[in-house]
Amino acid sequence: MPVISGKQFIDRLNKLHPAVWYKGSKIEGPISEHPAYKGAIRTKAELYDLQHHPEKVDRMTYQCPETNERKGLSYLRPQTKEDLTKRSAMMTEWAKKTHGMMGRTPDYMNTAVMALAASAAILEDQDDDFAQNLVRLYERAAREDLSFTHSFINPQANRSAAYYESDHHPVAARVIKKTAEGLIVKGARLLATEGGMTDEVLVFPSGGGKQSKEHAFSFSIPSNTKGLSFLCRESFAPGDSAFNYPLSSRFEEMDTLIMFDDVLVPWDRVFFYHRPDLAAKLFNESSFASQALHQVVNRQLVKLEYLLGLAQLLVSALNVSEYQHIQEKISELIIGCEVISALHQKSEHTAALDQWGTMCPNLQPLYAAICLNSKLYPAYIEILQLIGAGGYLTIPSEEDFESEIAEKADHFLQGAAIDGKMKTALFRLAWDTTMSSFGGRQTQYERFFFGDPVRLRSNLYRFYPRQHMMDEVLSFLDYRN
Repeated sequence: MPVISGKQFIDRLNKLHPAVWYKGSKIEGPISEHPAYKGAIRTKAELYDLQHHPEKVDRMTYQCPETNERKGLSYLRPQTKEDLTKRSAMMTEWAKKTHGMMGRTPDYMNTAVMALAASAAILEDQDDDFAQNLVRLYERAAREDLSFTHSFINPQANRSAAYYESDHHPVAARVIKKTAEGLIVKGARLLATEGGMTDEVLVFPSGGGKQSKEHAFSFSIPSNTKGLSFLCRESFAPGDSAFNYPLSSRFEEMDTLIMFDDVLVPWDRVFFYHRPDLAAKLFNESSFASQALHQVVNRQLVKLEYLLGLAQLLVSALNVSEYQHIQEKISELIIGCEVISALHQKSEHTAALDQWGTMCPNLQPLYAAICLNSKLYPAYIEILQLIGAGGYLTIPSEEDFESEIAEKADHFLQGAAIDGKMKTALFRLAWDTTMSSFGGRQTQYERFFFGDPVRLRSNLYRFYPRQHMMDEVLSFLDYRN
């Protein structure tokens, strides 16, 4: 089966009909038409359609040597640095389609599944069949062009180290029984972005090797598995108008709580269970982090460049470029874009083959980039807020420009060499980026993407190679003596 089209993606999603709860009601009709989901689903469909664009097919896909069919480049297992560069170009194409606002475009988990499957031999320590389950998932996902949501996180019921949870009514999802057919899982997991709008759900353990064995499991199951359901937060897309809500109407990714009500996970879907040590080994010894962060930093760079472009348009519309404090603010955005770009490029230029023959981007510059972005993004949002200032507080709507006061609105709201409607459209875009509920979610999302930023910095401290730097200093001291 070749790469799918947008229509195939939507048709397949609607046929699944997963159990999704929104504001106290179960979604009954096609999920692609539900107001909380339709914008993001249509955007994802456009991403899949890019794979069939005559001028982009070689940029978005590769030809499988075994079947001669086209597969999505995000599934490519890179074996050379050129493979990494080619995959980056594909990821940039998708990221630019959403200005980097959709953190769960399919390439994110496609890349992760590839990385984990490439090192599936780690799982043979428990069962050879479990290792093959992971490999088969990757092969099927690439063949059928599947999409995934996933969860690493347990619910925040009680974060005290002394907290004890009931075996009969667990909050965090856990294995409660083993049967001849598979594992029985009960409880909940978060944070499943795009829950209900993907083919499958991937569940991984959280906390490295620190969790109990009941919580140390991994599997992938279809989104419509019996007993599996998704609980949505309130939608941050208040309307369909692309003028009034230019980002949220298109890119609002629903975040969900995944609920497991005695869900049967068949053995051929299990990757491991009751093994905290395997959980730690799979993520510490595989190329998961470097491959996934390669996609993440690529998307974040696109997003920062979007913020820079938007900020400069605001400056031009207000004709304030002569002020030094404005120049300083724009320079801050330029510096961030250049630094993140350099770190991403370094990860590719210093890539190396791992023990399984997969070309892995250098993890350390990617870790530095993800740590830096968690601080840059909120700071850049504040810069946009400061540039727009009070202008955000009096933004009219599309309907005003279609009413009897349209002429007055266009006149009184004009900017420097820009009419009132265009300036309003620009300010609505900046508002949706920085101050709407959608924009607020984006800021929080980037703060905590890939985990707690304090913990990420601790990992960088522990694993960044700097012995050679210390040796240089010691060598200098020896010379002086």
